[in-house]
Amino acid sequence: MRIRTGFDIAYEMLQPTPMILMLSVHPTRMPDVLTPHVLTFDPPVNVHEYRDDFGNLCHRIMTPPGRFTVSADFEVADSGLPDPVVPEAKQIPVQDLPDAVLVYLLGSRYCDTDKLSQTAWSLFGSAPEGWGRVQAIVDYVHDRIRFDYQRADATRTAHDGFMQREGVCRDFAHLAIAFCRCMNFPARYATGYLGDIGVPKDPAPMDFSAWFEVFLEGPEGPRWYTFDARHNRPRIGRIVMARGRDATDCAISTNFGFANLARFDVHTDEIG
Repeated sequence: MRIRTGFDIAYEMLQPTPMILMLSVHPTRMPDVLTPHVLTFDPPVNVHEYRDDFGNLCHRIMTPPGRFTVSADFEVADSGLPDPVVPEAKQIPVQDLPDAVLVYLLGSRYCDTDKLSQTAWSLFGSAPEGWGRVQAIVDYVHDRIRFDYQRADATRTAHDGFMQREGVCRDFAHLAIAFCRCMNFPARYATGYLGDIGVPKDPAPMDFSAWFEVFLEGPEGPRWYTFDARHNRPRIGRIVMARGRDATDCAISTNFGFANLARFDVHTDEIG
């Protein structure tokens, strides 16, 4: 399957402003990119590319004052297969986990596990172990939070989402991640493209989305598995851009000064 995707994002800058952008496809999906994957800046700026501690591809820039636009348009090959569902996948005891995944057991900026641990054990302590327990968490979060794009809040933590019972895709992910970590599952945040492929078209599509991944022992060994508390169904055509502890590590743009978002257009369409 071929997916055409990209974005056109514009900011209004009051003064020259340093920014970090995470708008590239994640390095693990770069082999699937079929056409040039280039970020275009208007006006042109100097760009420094680097990888952060989580393996994400980042770009440092200094914007000029005034209207500033970053855009991209490219095609990606995709298997066309939905997210795998592996009910036999097992939880790995903490003492047997690889060192590199231990950080995903800890609380983080938006995943305040210290406030949710007791709640998590009371809700999920008797759920089936392994995949079944993670799915119980996903089901609960899916039903607990009401999606409302107009109620987005950049400061909302997992505990806030639990109490307020509303939010956007990142809030679903944060609460599910926090519950998983409370139950000793390594869980990490993921963001990327998720178009309406294989599902009815959303009247207000938001092709950038957030989901999460859990480290489990599957039939072929330990690996990260995709879960999505917002949609709670296997989806086709995810294209990951960034992974980290929570949304702090995966922000598509971080500006060190005032930047007013003037335009935000994203497209993700199956083309063959």
